Parts: sequence; C-alpha cells; structure tokens
Amino acid sequence: MSQKKKTNIGGQALIEGVMMKGPHKMATAVRKPDGEIALKTSELSTKFKNRLFKLPLIRGSFMLIESMISGVKELMFSASFYEDSIEEDAIDRFLKRVFKDKADTAIIYVSLVLALVFSVGIFIVGPSLLTNFLKRFTDSSIILNLVEGVIRVGIFILYTVLISKLDDIKRVFMYHGAEHKTIYCYENAEELTVENVRKYSTLHPRCGTSFIVNVLIISIIVFSFFGWPNPVLRVATRILMLPVIAGISYEINRFIGRCETQNIFTKIISYPGFLIQKITTSEPDDSMIEVAIAAMKEVIPVNGEDDKW
Repeated sequence: MSQKKKTNIGGQALIEGVMMKGPHKMATAVRKPDGEIALKTSELSTKFKNRLFKLPLIRGSFMLIESMISGVKELMFSASFYEDSIEEDAIDRFLKRVFKDKADTAIIYVSLVLALVFSVGIFIVGPSLLTNFLKRFTDSSIILNLVEGVIRVGIFILYTVLISKLDDIKRVFMYHGAEHKTIYCYENAEELTVENVRKYSTLHPRCGTSFIVNVLIISIIVFSFFGWPNPVLRVATRILMLPVIAGISYEINRFIGRCETQNIFTKIISYPGFLIQKITTSEPDDSMIEVAIAAMKEVIPVNGEDDKW
C-alpha cells in the first residue's frame, strides 16, 4: 500500500474479539482465556446473488440481514471460548433438545427473530403508542411524528447508556474502538502495528452505530409522510417502511464513507452518529489492538483495489 484510500472492509466487536469482513473473506480473531489469539477465516458468499439485491436503496436491507446473520455466528464463535462463564438459558436448552445437531443454526435464526421482534416492539411500536396519548392535546401529525421520533431516539440512547455500564459490554466497546482504529490505520496506508493503530480515533463514519442513528432520524422524516392514522394502520405502515428506511440509511453511510475529505454536509450528517459512538466505543488496550490487527490482516485482498470503497 502506497497511498491513502477508503476501504470497504468493515468489522464487528465480539466477546474478547473482533470480526473483520473484506471483499473476499471474513476473519474473526478472539483472545482466548490462555492469552493466545484464535483465528477463524472463511470465504464470503451471499444468499442474495440476483442483481436486484445490489441496486441502490434495495441492497441496504439485504446487506443488513446478511450482516446480522454473520454477526450472530461470529459472536457465538467468540463466546464458545468462554462457555464456562456464560450461563445457558432456557431457550438454548430447548433448541438443543429439539434440533440436536442443527441446534447452533436454530439458535442463530431464533436469536435474530427475537432481536427483530424486540427492536420493533421497543423502538417502533412502543414510541408510537406512547405518543398517541398526546392526541388529546394536538391533532398536528407533524408534531406527533416529531415527538414519536424524539421518544424513539431517547429510548435508544437510554438503552445504550445502560448496557455500557455492564462490565462485559465495556470490554466489547473497547474492542469496537480497536476495530475502528485498525481500519483507520489501514486506510491511511500505515503498517498495521499496535503503535501505529493506537493514535487513530475510535469514531468511524461507516460504523453500525451511525447506521442505526441514521435509521432513527430518517424514520422521523419518512413516517411524517403518512400522517397520524389509527394505531393499527400506523404500526403496520412503520413496519412496512423499515426496509425503505434501512436502504436510505445504508446509502447515506456509504456516501459518507466514500468521501475523501469531510465537508460541512458530511460533518453534519456524521455528527449524531459520532455522538452515540462516544458511548459504544472506548479506547482499547494494546492486547485488544493486537486482536483487531490479526483479524484485519486476514481479509486484506492481494489486489489492493479489490476493497476500494
């Protein structure tokens, strides 16, 4: 590498580890209890091969689904090194009895469904029903949609702050910071060493946290076009519009990530996401940076242009 560039390599923080996804491979590095780094690499493949799934505004939702599936898989891999300290819940035990050899796959998809149901219930249905009580004070759909959006953002911030107090999550957020720093170091064409990585920021414009924040903000605008119908129609409309909102948010993240230089427009769009990233990322220690570097090195393409964003 001889010059700076924007890469499409992205990652995810795990339990004592980092997953990096490049243009051709995905790699997960985990710091095992004995201090060694376990590495797992795999070739990338997609279930959505039709060109339709790669069109702007459409591709965002499908890429999100794939990212969630691979994220849960790698999270389970990282957790497998710490099974003695993680208590198995009733759902896991039930799925293992029913699906036996295919229990791990079942756990992944059940986890995704539960996560989606939880997210829709807390961040979509909940704020909408809470805001409905304001109808006795105003009939303005603009005000009602704005208040609903503010409640939605407030719940997300509160949730993020609360989980950041958990010791295990604190360490995940430190690995999150290591992931961002390592990507920055690579984008700046510097050798991937702990010393070089350490000096970079933990805040990155293509972060999943920024994507979620964009979804919350864009949803306020999109939902406003549908007025304030009855609760059933309102909830149905919000659920049906989620893929559209996810698609728009993905394209915004992609646009910001591709910008060679930050301007006033990109700074304004990035600012809310960076604010929340100050909660979801922390300064990592050197051992965490080593893990992120190990994962990163596995996914860097031989042809350096393959991962150009």
